[in-house]
Amino acid sequence: MGLEHIRSEIEVMRVQVGRQRREILQLQRAGIATAAAEALLQRMLDKIDALCAERDRLKRERPREMRKAMESRR
Repeated sequence: MGLEHIRSEIEVMRVQVGRQRREILQLQRAGIATAAAEALLQRMLDKIDALCAERDRLKRERPREMRKAMESRR
């Protein structure tokens, strides 16, 4: 996965997290148990954290790749 793909996936997941939070609030207002929805929300947040870590790793490696490409042109 490329850097841009990961960035777009993070954005999609953040929108889904917002929807999940609103759904949890609706369930709570209706007096319905939210344990399963909250567990799903936590898994979504964990996935976002993992994607952010991958994005940061790719960002750190990117300048090295660019330097190597410039050196090979010489």
